Amino acid sequence: MMEHADNPIHGVPEPTLRRLPAYCQVLQRLLQQECAFVSCTQIGRALDLDPTQVRKDLACAGAAGRPKVGYPVDELYHTLETFLGWNNARDAILVGAGHLGTALLGYRPFEQYGVRIVAAFDGAPEKCGNKIHNVMVFPLEKMPNLLERLNVHIGILTVPAEAAQSVCDMMTLNGIRAVWNFAPIALTVPAGVIVQSENLFSSLGILSSKLAAQLRAESPAADLKEAIR
Repeated sequence: MMEHADNPIHGVPEPTLRRLPAYCQVLQRLLQQECAFVSCTQIGRALDLDPTQVRKDLACAGAAGRPKVGYPVDELYHTLETFLGWNNARDAILVGAGHLGTALLGYRPFEQYGVRIVAAFDGAPEKCGNKIHNVMVFPLEKMPNLLERLNVHIGILTVPAEAAQSVCDMMTLNGIRAVWNFAPIALTVPAGVIVQSENLFSSLGILSSKLAAQLRAESPAADLKEAIR
């Protein structure tokens, strides 16, 4: 069964889930500034979003504001943090200790956002038995036994595309219930397993095409200015 990224989780559409962390970042800054209340208009202005959309998103997360006052910043942050599971760190494993995997292992804020990477795995013998950013790297064949003992349910996949499906199968067969996939390939998973894919090449393609379109749009105006001179 294929887990599609646009499936709602707990009845909340994915676009809303993608916006909620950005709201938390705004709230963190407001907490540092010791602001007591915040409105949807303020959040929307900070993120270039329609305040009505912000209000709907916050309602989906169970947050309720006060008329003419707004939302208490600390309460709203706690509500979103609880909804996203950030105040309840979950252990995770990572497979693929290459450049991207190493960068993720060294990203300290993960624990602030509810994920703690407790072990890494790789198929290259020279990487195994060493620690990367204080996380031990084990041979891939050790994964089933360690997953059984660690009772981990989140797997981060940073292997090449050709190895991704077989590694994903190994993960899901041994208790992984949620896969964060950085491999540029669509994965097939059993029912009940969540997949969130981050396609860096797709994002780069969108960025490049937008830049090309902008440059094309600007070019005629530049040519006209040059002709007038």
